[in-house]
Amino acid sequence: MKNKNIQHVFFDLDHTLWDFDKNSEMAFASIFKQDHPEIAIADFISKYAPINQACWKLYQYDKITHEELRYKRLKDSFDALNYPISDAAIFQMAEDYIAFLPDNNHLFDGAIEILDYLNEKYQLHIITNGFANVQYKKIANSKMDSYFKTITNSEMAGVKKPNPIIFQHALDLAQAEKENSIMIGDCLEADVRGALDFGIDAVFFNPNKESSPEGIIAINHLLELKNYL
Repeated sequence: MKNKNIQHVFFDLDHTLWDFDKNSEMAFASIFKQDHPEIAIADFISKYAPINQACWKLYQYDKITHEELRYKRLKDSFDALNYPISDAAIFQMAEDYIAFLPDNNHLFDGAIEILDYLNEKYQLHIITNGFANVQYKKIANSKMDSYFKTITNSEMAGVKKPNPIIFQHALDLAQAEKENSIMIGDCLEADVRGALDFGIDAVFFNPNKESSPEGIIAINHLLELKNYL
């Protein structure tokens, strides 16, 4: 069923439009090829992916800082691999990773097609917890910048999703109202629950087909948004 009241569509960026896992793995592969060729990228990613997710959750709730996130996710991953590496090397890798990451810009299947479709009917926006300078580069390098009227990040809002302040900041920037807005994102807690608790509609992007709570609108492919918008 299509919601005829919607005028503004807000997207999360990482894991929703921009394929973070694939692009992140490619960034690390470039770094390891140059500086740590003995590390098997698959072994590293198997440790890094859940550690990074856990660190982002801590960062989301202000339990660690930006700098601590960038260090901890690498340090904990190398410790899990029993790979000896100095703090200086970790700090350098953290810098290199941020530099390499926006150079790889794989999007989820259907991302550009759905943006083309929605752009004819709605104003499109981004709400992201990611670091501002990196997120802007991702959007520009993946040729998505022309689609979005506004980009709200946690640094400009001063808080992170699911805090209602970031959603209000995004609405104010977009000159939108709750009743004519919808949020699409991959994180049930930050994107979907955060939006719903704030008072705007939400769609759960669920490409891994995880179990989702009853009453939550979920899609497994971005083009399924055509069923609702």
